[in-house]
Amino acid sequence: MECKNCQQPLRIDYSFCANCGARIIQNRLTFKNLWHDVTERYFNMDNTFFKTLWHLIIKPELVISGYIDGVRKKYLNPINFMAIALTLSGITMFLMRKVFKGGVDLSGVLGSDNLNNEVGNKIMSTTFDYSSFIFILYIPVFAFAGWAAFNKRDYNFSEQFVTAAYSLAAYSIISFPISILFLLIAPESYFSLSMPILFLMLFYALYVANRLHYFKFLNRISRSLLYIFLWVIGYFGVIIFFYIILFATGEISLQDFAPSK
Repeated sequence: MECKNCQQPLRIDYSFCANCGARIIQNRLTFKNLWHDVTERYFNMDNTFFKTLWHLIIKPELVISGYIDGVRKKYLNPINFMAIALTLSGITMFLMRKVFKGGVDLSGVLGSDNLNNEVGNKIMSTTFDYSSFIFILYIPVFAFAGWAAFNKRDYNFSEQFVTAAYSLAAYSIISFPISILFLLIAPESYFSLSMPILFLMLFYALYVANRLHYFKFLNRISRSLLYIFLWVIGYFGVIIFFYIILFATGEISLQDFAPSK
C-alpha cells in the first residue's frame, strides 16, 4: 500500500502518512464524506479557519508574522483564506443581482450616478461581473501603502502582499453577515453605506499595520496619515484602471459620455 500523495509505502493500520502527513483515504468518494471533509477542513471550531479569523481580529500580528516566518499549519494560508472571502463576496453579488434585484439602489457604483441610465447600467453590470477582480486589485494598493508607511519589520513587497491579502480577506469575511443583514432589512440603502464600509476596511488595515509594526505615538500618527494618503491615491487609481478596461474591451466608448440631445 502506498500514499496517494507522496507514493511512500504505508502500513495498513495508519490513518495518516508518516512522510507527508496526508490523511489516508480508503473509501470511495460520496456526498457524505465530501461534506464531512469540507466542514472538517473549514468549519470545525477546532480547525484553522475560525482560529485564523478570530486571531486576525484580536492579534493579527501572530497570524501574519507567523505565516511570513514559516508557520504553515497553525493558520489557514492567505490564498485559501482569500478564496473563502471571494466566495462569500460572490454570494453577496448574486443576492444583489438575483434576489434583491428590484430593491437595491445601484446608483453611485463607481460614479455611475453621474452618467445617463444606459451607460450607468453598463458600468454597474460590468462592476458586478468583475467584482472579484476589482477586490483583488486592492491587494497591491494596501501592500504598497504598508511597504511605504509601515515597514519596521523590513518586509519585502511579497510579504506586504501577504499582509494585505490577510487583512482584506478578514474584513470581507467579517463584513459578509453585516452585508446580508442590510440586504434583508434595507436593500435600498445598501450602496449609500458603501463609503462608510470602505473607510472601515481602511481603518481595519491600519489597525493590522499598527499591530505588526509598532511605532511611538507621533510616529504612528504620521505614518498612518501617509498610509491613508497612499490608499486614497490607490483607490482612485483602481477606479481609473477599471474605466480603462471598460474602454479597452468596448464596454463603453467616448460617445457614451456625449451630452444627450
